[in-house]
Amino acid sequence: MSVTQYRRVAALAAVAGLGLALAACSTKGDDSSSSGDKVTITVDCMPVGSQKELLKDWNADVEAFQKLYPNITIKSVSVGAQCNNPPDFTARLAGGTVTDVFYAYMTDLQQVLDSGQAMEITQYVNKDQISTWDSISKEAKAAFSEGDKLYGIPTKNYSMGLLYNKNLFQQAGLDAKNPPKTWEEVRDAAKKIATLGNGIAGYSDYSAGNTGGWHFTAELFSQGGQVVTADGKKADFNNDLGKKVLQNLKDMRYTDNSMGSKQLLQWADLLTNAGAGKVGMFVGAPDATTAIVTQFQGKYQDWAMAPMPGQGGAAKGTLGGGEGYFFKKGLSKAQVEAGLKWLAYEKLTVGKGQFDYVRAKPENNPVGLPQPQLFIPGSDAFKADNDLKVANANVTVDDFALFANNPVPIKFEPANAQAIYAVLDSAMSAILTNPNASVDDELKKAEDKVNQALAAAAK
Repeated sequence: MSVTQYRRVAALAAVAGLGLALAACSTKGDDSSSSGDKVTITVDCMPVGSQKELLKDWNADVEAFQKLYPNITIKSVSVGAQCNNPPDFTARLAGGTVTDVFYAYMTDLQQVLDSGQAMEITQYVNKDQISTWDSISKEAKAAFSEGDKLYGIPTKNYSMGLLYNKNLFQQAGLDAKNPPKTWEEVRDAAKKIATLGNGIAGYSDYSAGNTGGWHFTAELFSQGGQVVTADGKKADFNNDLGKKVLQNLKDMRYTDNSMGSKQLLQWADLLTNAGAGKVGMFVGAPDATTAIVTQFQGKYQDWAMAPMPGQGGAAKGTLGGGEGYFFKKGLSKAQVEAGLKWLAYEKLTVGKGQFDYVRAKPENNPVGLPQPQLFIPGSDAFKADNDLKVANANVTVDDFALFANNPVPIKFEPANAQAIYAVLDSAMSAILTNPNASVDDELKKAEDKVNQALAAAAK
């Protein structure tokens, strides 16, 4: 079975449960021009009701945008707080129920192209449509391109490091200004934090919903490994580096009892625990703290961030990724241009939308985090963004200084990443739920499955 077929079969099962609630979200293409004729587009990733401040800002931005462009109507759609739950996203692609302008991860390019849902937008995109276009990193643009054809617009980049709870560090007698630099030090710190009891995990990790494979990849990169070979044709994690990742987790889970008894954690599960003060450390991007606070009742002042740990020394790499928006096939020229205007306004203009730090500060939304890492260092947009961010910072910038000032080489996610992550979830879940699971056996099973998927995808 090819990767494309696998996705579609899985998606059809998911669609049965989801229904076709979004079927009416996409608007028909029309012949309107950009000269002032009325045009309507649907856009997803609207914040959910629990994200009160974010939702209020989104609605305010839609209103302000429509006043600026009275011929454009934005119809907002919420697809969940995470915006891209992989099974749901795959189901929407298979069912043709994506919105006109739809959110996706950088790793979703191949899946989106396989689905036939994406429209090529190369001819429409330039600095006249998006004023900061020339300041956006080439790597970010490449994640939404196939060859010289552009299919999407990047709106955020990230890289991963070690997030840690300063309060728990202090309670465990650890120095919050000198967090672990290596996985050996992470293990030692996790043991001390776990002795605090009360259901606190010294270190926490994912193992379900594709997030386990995602974190396995990040931790493998830190060792200097890679998930697939350079040509993308074979799995490349069943080796000493991959074994170190799983063995380290198994030792923390069962030898040290420092990871807590509740496993099979997905994104919301781990962050719920973190917001409740039950997690000492975990791997994530800077904006994980935003989710902890805005969705899971945590506090910014509890958290700090360090570079990704390495094995026996500094990390050799860290996982980088990001997000953006694709355009549904069949849109009119006017709809594409309207979508670009919206993304430029909401996602890519310093001082507006996600870069509106003046608004964010009094709302207690975070200002000062080292993210999004979207603009080329030294570019006009980068300088303007940094100046505005520093002037309005409301988080303790020093809490993220170790991460920001000690960059680790970024490695981006492989093609077919979500399919690979789904396979690696099984290895992560086995190691974290079964004390008798064999690291060697789990890696071999995962290797075989990934090789089969990659071979099918290449046909």
